[in-house]
Amino acid sequence: MIRTKTDDTAFTGLEAAIVLIAFVVVAAVFSYVVLGAGFFTTQKAQETVYSAVAQSTSNIQMTGQVYGLASGAGGTQINEIQFSIGLAPGAPSMDLSLMNIVYSRPDLATAPIILSYGGTTSSRTQFSSKIGDVAAPSLAAQQQVLIDFKVVGVPKNKVMNFEIRPSVGASLPFTRATPPDIIGTTVLY
Repeated sequence: MIRTKTDDTAFTGLEAAIVLIAFVVVAAVFSYVVLGAGFFTTQKAQETVYSAVAQSTSNIQMTGQVYGLASGAGGTQINEIQFSIGLAPGAPSMDLSLMNIVYSRPDLATAPIILSYGGTTSSRTQFSSKIGDVAAPSLAAQQQVLIDFKVVGVPKNKVMNFEIRPSVGASLPFTRATPPDIIGTTVLY
C-alpha cells in the first residue's frame, strides 16, 4: 500500500482568508448601516432644533401705544381697542388670517374671548387688520398693521389682558388698564 502524504496547510490558509474577508465585508456593511442611521438621526435633530427656535421666538412686536375708543361724545366706557403690530427684525411674513387674539378682564367672571380675523370689519368676536384703509390679511417686513376690535364697555380703572397668538411662533401677551378719566381716544397704560 502506498501512502501519500497530504499537505493541507495551504488549504487551511485559504479558508482562513475567506472567513476573514467575509468578516470584513459584514463589518463594513454593519458600519455603513450604523453611520447612515446616525446621519439620519443627526439631520432630524437639527430640523427639530430649527423648528423649535422658529416657534419659540416671538415674531410679533408692539409698535406704539394701545388705544381705547369711547363711543359717543363724553363716553364713560371704552368700546373699542386699537393697537399696531409689526414683525421683529428678520422674521418671515405672517398670515394674519390664521392669528387669534385672546381678550379677558379679571374683574368679570366670564371666559376669555378668542377673536379671529374678520377682514376690514371688527366686532366682539372678530378683529380687523388694516394698513391705512385697506384690509391687510398678511404682515410683511417693515410693515405696521392696525389691529381693531370691539369690546363690552370697559369703565375707568379696569385691567384688561390681551394675548396675540400667531399661527407660528410664540404668543405676545400684554396687560393694559383704563385710566381714571376716559375721553374719546384714550391711551391705555
